[in-house]
Amino acid sequence: MKLILKEDVPHLGDVGEIVEVKKGYARNYLVPQGLAVYADEKNVRRIEHERRKIARALEKMRGSAEAQGKRIQDHPVTIARKVGEQDKLFGSVTPRDIHEILSAEGYEIERKQIRLQEPIRALGVYEVPVKLHPDVIPTIKVWVVAE
Repeated sequence: MKLILKEDVPHLGDVGEIVEVKKGYARNYLVPQGLAVYADEKNVRRIEHERRKIARALEKMRGSAEAQGKRIQDHPVTIARKVGEQDKLFGSVTPRDIHEILSAEGYEIERKQIRLQEPIRALGVYEVPVKLHPDVIPTIKVWVVAE
């Protein structure tokens, strides 16, 4: 029996997939639990339409992320901090600091999107990746200078 999955089912498939299962499994578990619907023509057309709609929305999001990535990649960030011996910072520069500066300059980025592996603890220029979209990860230059 062919079904269209409405949710991810372990060891069977992901959302939107058309799967072949035994009649009892479909009739007694998948359909009553709301995990799947029968794969008749109407449901198949509806799922295909929803897939196309989601694909268009994802493509639109990717386009806006690429545009924002180009703008942000050309914009270096300068952070001034107090410095101790051997150019070591008092404290560190974290994604929160970078986020505050970017949002003050008008960029709409969430702090979680800034992929700093570990806090910056010394003066210098650093390349910091920003994950705007799964396929769009520009890097920004962060200049850490003495105050």
